[in-house]
Amino acid sequence: MTDPDRRLNAYRPDLADIRLKGKVEAANFVAGDAAEITVAVADLAGAPEDSAGVDHQLLMGDPVTVFERKKGWAWVQSARDGYVGYVRQDVLGAAGSKPTHIVAVPRSFAYPTDDLKSAPVQPLSMGCAVRVTGETKRRGTAYAALSTGQSAIADHLEPFSDRAGDYVAVAEKLEHAPYLWGGTSGFGVDCSGLVHLAMRMAGRDVPRDTDMQERALGHEIDPGPDMAGLRRGDLVFWNGHVAIMTDGINAIHASGRSMLVTREPIADAVARIAALYGPPTRYRRP
Repeated sequence: MTDPDRRLNAYRPDLADIRLKGKVEAANFVAGDAAEITVAVADLAGAPEDSAGVDHQLLMGDPVTVFERKKGWAWVQSARDGYVGYVRQDVLGAAGSKPTHIVAVPRSFAYPTDDLKSAPVQPLSMGCAVRVTGETKRRGTAYAALSTGQSAIADHLEPFSDRAGDYVAVAEKLEHAPYLWGGTSGFGVDCSGLVHLAMRMAGRDVPRDTDMQERALGHEIDPGPDMAGLRRGDLVFWNGHVAIMTDGINAIHASGRSMLVTREPIADAVARIAALYGPPTRYRRP
């Protein structure tokens, strides 16, 4: 019997999600409590220590289940994609009402007041969910008043219920964003993080990691030996990498070679990546 994937199931020898009782062994089982991310971007690590690598990132407004709070860390599971890991306790707040708006541009700022000349309180990433309580205008710029008492540029937000019709167009907005292992924000993404964020903005919560996406997204296609059957939106998977087709010839992906979100002919990417990962392993159409 295969053990449940620890990336998507909260269990340790000493503690586990009560929903896993009877499926895993643990000294204690807990239901956990609801909370949400209150900072723009929260790193999700594989261990409760500063030296642990970043496996994933959660964004402002993301709901989580908290199974443990200890020594400044919290062991959580993301309600969006099921990913499990550790975040700093100070990034968590009480679960609130449903967000009203989402940041729709790659990067923006929250200000202490409705004045772009004031020093920003914090940066905001595409995908951050906020609660707008009103709107003001100063010197021709419209500001959204947030439930936190801060202000954001109104034109950088869109209603939470309005989602992008084309996830590829979202990915294209992130061209030239820096590559960041574990990143899923406008400040930096890895290859599967780009797919994750772009689809999130299109209203679809998808698995976090490349191998999960390769199994779960859409249906497998055969584009032919020369890949002539590929079209916009198709996903090209390698062992540990993924790219998004922008048309039948070009793809966009977070590239470890350029350390940027890069657009290039898919034939060039396949030829170059073959030396590291071999040929593509699968093509899928979401």
